Amino acid sequence: MADLPTGFWSGWIVVLTCVSLATLAWLILSVYFAPSANDESDAEPVWDNDLREGSSAPPLWWFWMILAALVFSLIYLLLYPGLGSYKGLLNWSQGSRIIESYDKYDASFQQARADIAQAGLVEIQNDLVLMQTAERIFTRECSACHGPDARGQASLFPNLMDIDWQWGSSAEQIEQTIRTGRNANMLAWQAILGDENVAQVADYVAQFGEPGTDSHPGKAVYTQNCAACHGIDGAGNPLLGAPDLADNIWLYGGDLETIRASIASGRNGVMPSFAGRLDDAQIKLLVAMLAR
Repeated sequence: MADLPTGFWSGWIVVLTCVSLATLAWLILSVYFAPSANDESDAEPVWDNDLREGSSAPPLWWFWMILAALVFSLIYLLLYPGLGSYKGLLNWSQGSRIIESYDKYDASFQQARADIAQAGLVEIQNDLVLMQTAERIFTRECSACHGPDARGQASLFPNLMDIDWQWGSSAEQIEQTIRTGRNANMLAWQAILGDENVAQVADYVAQFGEPGTDSHPGKAVYTQNCAACHGIDGAGNPLLGAPDLADNIWLYGGDLETIRASIASGRNGVMPSFAGRLDDAQIKLLVAMLAR
């Protein structure tokens, strides 16, 4: 919402308002209280024996109506904003009214939100109305990245409907992900391993779980450089955000060329924190929706 005008424009508004009110007051006084002219030279012209110009003032009720409007305007300008940057004696503003209305509206749902935040996940999941609310929150806050059906998109944002979660799929881990966000940090190994070793590791990772990979030339390089995060068997480590490489579920793509690009250039996905955007009840509803 725009602030009250300041500086030149504030002064200009004050001058225009005061001059307008003063001019109106002078006009009314001059019409109703101007002295009558007694000089014969200033006699008013007469037509058709009895038709005189300007011999009668407007009806007196006009005077009282305009006087009342002037008094009302002065009182209003004293109490409410209207004279430039002057906020009025009541310090009223449309913005403060909106904030006050929002606070009252928010307070009316405070107890309901507290009840949701303290409820169990199973209880929420069995409540159709609450789950519909969770879906609306997801659509508004999460679907831009994860898709309207929560199945990910663009080979950049993960599928939230499968069983493979990079940072863990328990209710506690999902809540932590939503609250604090996540910052993935897959190093770029091109300069460290070189082209040949990157190609060998990519080929080995693409064949995880298949027979005959024990003698694969990429296994030794993987064990030395990658197993610390992803594990010897490629099962990953949710504490580090290291994904499972042996389950055939890939975020950026599981073809050989994409795996090679991931190893060579690294991956640095970011999940923003929603702690300051969503309250406890909204986060609890999302967790109940996703941890099924």
